[in-house]
Amino acid sequence: MSASKIAKKMHVFFSNGPAATLRFGRRLGEKMTAGSVIALVGELGCGKTLFTRGLCSGLGIPGKEVNSPTFAFVNEYRGRLPVYHVDLYRIGDIEDGFEIGMLDYLARAEAGVIVLEWAEKVLPLLPEDYLQVKFEVLSPQRRRLELTVFGERLGTLLKGLES
Repeated sequence: MSASKIAKKMHVFFSNGPAATLRFGRRLGEKMTAGSVIALVGELGCGKTLFTRGLCSGLGIPGKEVNSPTFAFVNEYRGRLPVYHVDLYRIGDIEDGFEIGMLDYLARAEAGVIVLEWAEKVLPLLPEDYLQVKFEVLSPQRRRLELTVFGERLGTLLKGLES
């Protein structure tokens, strides 16, 4: 891991409601490859879990199986690729991230996809290659999602999302 991770590509998506966020997540999930790390950043209630539900749907995981793992820290789902859905809401800092085994989960990402809610708490632990999705609440229904690819590996992930 390097102290200076460099953003390679960025894409902005505006969601006009939960269904649009879900569909966008699904489109992204359909493009996921093993080893993908998705870092979700945003305030409580901004749509991180809904986006994750869509992403998992794109990986062949029924949406009803995907729930926020706030109290368990991690939910594992089986689809086209295994998904490790981590919710860091209840941790305070990087030290807590070490205590819950974040590095172990990041190592598992090579065989699947890891999705981190509240990822801002452990950004220095992330590998060189990851996708960061920042959620901004514009109104009760409208969201701005800023997707930034760090590293080289996920460089083609954002292609075709404009359509």
